[in-house]
Amino acid sequence: MNRRYLISAAIAAISLFTLADARRRAAAQGMPRAPGFARANLTIESQTGRRHTFTVEIADTDERRTYGLMFRKVLPGDHGMIFDFQRDQPVSMWMRNTLIPLDMLFIARDGRVVNIHERAIPHDETAIPSEGPVRAVLELNGGTVARLGLKPGDLVRHAIFRNAP
Repeated sequence: MNRRYLISAAIAAISLFTLADARRRAAAQGMPRAPGFARANLTIESQTGRRHTFTVEIADTDERRTYGLMFRKVLPGDHGMIFDFQRDQPVSMWMRNTLIPLDMLFIARDGRVVNIHERAIPHDETAIPSEGPVRAVLELNGGTVARLGLKPGDLVRHAIFRNAP
């Protein structure tokens, strides 16, 4: 065997051991295992005509919605998570086990932003409610709403709203 192959195999073994060890530690600390999330593109059209595109993970089951962005130490600036509740209903979010501040956009079935909560505080278990029935909630890095000038009434385009281009 050549030296490069042996080095690659050793690195792979160490990586697998480290990942398995991290999962064991998480389980021992009572942290649930992260479910798999599908990804898709999503666009927000502001009332000023500007378009902002994000790559989002889709939380569309009870397990995925419950886990959400918990335990994440970082979220790329052009990424987020959309929580699809499958039907219109009043919802509340919280920040249990969430390590980073988040902006939350509460979205009606037609893709219109109903209300926004900016810079939710990590680990805060205070309920953050929608202002009426919504189909979904979009979570982005804290500060994104202010940086992009997003407002209630802006349009979110994604397949769950049946308005994607």
